[in-house]
Formats: sequence, structure tokens, C-alpha cells
Amino acid sequence: MKIAMGASKSSVLSEILSLFIPKSTYKVCVSKQQVHRSVTSKVKRSIDILGSLVGLAITAAVALPVAVVMLFDCPGPLLYSQVRCGFKGRDFRMWKFRSMVVDAEKLKHLVTNQAKGHIFKNENDPRVTRVGRFLRCTSLDELPQFWNVLVGDMSLVGTRPPTPDEVAGYDDFHWQRLNVKPGLTGEWQVNGRSGVKDFDEIVGMDLDYQRKWSVVYDISLICKTIWVVLNKNGAF
Repeated sequence: MKIAMGASKSSVLSEILSLFIPKSTYKVCVSKQQVHRSVTSKVKRSIDILGSLVGLAITAAVALPVAVVMLFDCPGPLLYSQVRCGFKGRDFRMWKFRSMVVDAEKLKHLVTNQAKGHIFKNENDPRVTRVGRFLRCTSLDELPQFWNVLVGDMSLVGTRPPTPDEVAGYDDFHWQRLNVKPGLTGEWQVNGRSGVKDFDEIVGMDLDYQRKWSVVYDISLICKTIWVVLNKNGAF
């Protein structure tokens, strides 16, 4: 890295930061956009903590039976983790019950993306195991994410957390969806889920959520999510 003589302290700092922070994330780190009120809401955070503790108790209760059936169907780790981008593009490791074959990421190039834009979807993904299809259909695979909620990387309600490779292709319009914490559920999960495959439409839903946000609205989305999951609407 070459720094010109006489360069300002801020430009030198920017050069140093760019060496350690991915370009896509770095763009958000230096943005001066106002923090969304949901991120600083103590009531929302309290609900997240309470909800995550209840969720983790449920997760512990189902972990053993899931591990047993997974052992017979497709032996391998019970949990699967993946780096995702959260608030302002900050990386975190998201946890789920494994629903795919081991080393599924290495086989991703063999699967056709049926979605449009910076999101990957395939309704008949061959990497998904038999147990995995049941976990996804019932949304049980999402339960370990209550840990992410407890530690503050996620919220009960927010946006779908994207992968770094998805974020790398974002336009300015898309970055706005990361002005809130990612959530276990949200506008897309309740009103679209797998039925919506256009990424720009999903971003529109995320921004609509930011405009309409309130604690009461969060609670209504949580209630709707429970109804959607129980009825298996849009799941695959």
C-alpha cells in the first residue's frame, strides 16, 4: 500500500481500514446514515432477549430427536453455520439445524438459481436431505438462530440476513435494507416467503418494514409468522 506524502489522517485511516474490511462492508462502515430507531429501542431488545430464551428452550428440546433422525438419514454435524451480513453490513456467523448434505456449499454451482437478483432460491434443491425438507417445511431449521438473537447479532423481526457474496453485488438502493438488524422473521417471511423470488421486491418489503416499524407492528409480525409456519404457507 502506498500513501502519498502529506495525505490527511482521515485518508490514511481509510486506506488502512480498506485492507482489513471487505469492500462491500467497508462502504457501510463509513456511511453516515442515521441509525434506524428499531436498532436503539430498549423495548425491542427486551422482547428479543425474552423471546430468544424461550426459543432456545424449545431448540434444546427438539435438538436430540432431530440429531437422531439426521444420523439415520444423512450423518454429519447437527448444526450448520454460515457467515452472513447484519446491521450496516457487519459480518456474523448464523446458526441453523443442518438441512443439506455435508459440504453443500461446494455443490452450489451445480444448482440452478430460480430467483432474480442478489438472492439464491431453488424449490427442488437436490442438496436438501429428506430430514432437511421436513425441517424447512416446519421452519425448525431456523431454531438455532435464537442464539444469534440472544447475543444481539439478529432480532426476532427484521430483514433476511444476506451472504457476503450477495452483498458484494448490491446497488445503493439495496444497502438500505441493512439499516436494521436482520431478523428470524420479517415482512418477506410473512407476506411472501418462497413465493417471492424477485430480490428488488424483497428489498421493497424490507424498506416498507422500516417505514412502518413499531413495537406493536413487530408483535403483529411475530403472531403472523406463527400462523404462517403452522399452516406451512410458502414453505419448501
